[in-house]
Amino acid sequence: MKTVKGERVSQSSGSKGNRSRRSDRRRRNEGASIRVMDENLRVMKIAELYRPLKKPVTLRLDADVIAWFKKDGRRYQTRINAALRRVMEREMRLAS
Repeated sequence: MKTVKGERVSQSSGSKGNRSRRSDRRRRNEGASIRVMDENLRVMKIAELYRPLKKPVTLRLDADVIAWFKKDGRRYQTRINAALRRVMEREMRLAS
């Protein structure tokens, strides 16, 4: 609140209110976009030029699994990602 000549004048909550409404809309839209993305993944065949968005994660894997992927040298993370993608696509085909 601001004080103007001894009177209290409430400050409009324009930016705070808008921010809250925007975040509510984002949350609702996020759920819808996840459903659309899931549906798109079901029908999409990964093309050679397709480059999905990469997201850094921390993942704890068994030491023997890591050693097995690392034995072929560099790019073991890419091979892990490809193996996980094959499992994901197989599960999606089975679910259809």
